[in-house]
Amino acid sequence: MCGRLTQYRGIHDFVAVLSIPDALINHVGDAPLNRYNAAPTTTLAVLHQHEQRMYADNLRWGWRPHWAKDRPPPINARVEKVAHGPFFRAIWRNRLIVPVDNWFEWVDAGDKNKQPWLIRRADHEPVFCAAIGQFPTPGTDAREDDGFVIITAESVGGMLDIHDRRPVVLRPDLVREWLDPATPVERAEQMLLFEGEPSEAFEWYKVGKAVGNVRNQGAELIEKVA
Repeated sequence: MCGRLTQYRGIHDFVAVLSIPDALINHVGDAPLNRYNAAPTTTLAVLHQHEQRMYADNLRWGWRPHWAKDRPPPINARVEKVAHGPFFRAIWRNRLIVPVDNWFEWVDAGDKNKQPWLIRRADHEPVFCAAIGQFPTPGTDAREDDGFVIITAESVGGMLDIHDRRPVVLRPDLVREWLDPATPVERAEQMLLFEGEPSEAFEWYKVGKAVGNVRNQGAELIEKVA
């Protein structure tokens, strides 16, 4: 996963798919998010649960432990290591969801250039990426090093032609279980390893190279090119 994604619908459009029984505690606003070219270090909308309430908050994409100041904050965590390695131990239990519309990958075009591709669900529904992070909860203050990482797995099927890694995407009916603090960590790991959406759930197509510049924004970036 190369590290570029979109969040352009409104947070209520994402949450509506989840059939949440209680009202969302919304700290990101009601307007469309309109992020067509979000890069690492960007502040993105995330979903997390505290006790029995779901919250929508803005959080920076990227996190590292306090003792790893000699390296840039990672934006992704490999599913093969995230549950047991020391690097993400402090946030492994802090589960969240990054709701996105699409993500982008770049493929070698054979002419010393790379062709960007957009990947989205084949049914065009929201994509719920499993993530972990450090974030404030009710009664606690935000910290300068708050942030999140998206959990990735090896690509399978046709998606291998686009990139060898992919975000772990959860079905809507699994999102609440993933977010629930009462879900055991063993069950959470099982969900990541065995219950992510298969490549058949997605489609992909070429988009214009303007998406390579993070300063470019707008709906034209997600349009299909020949």
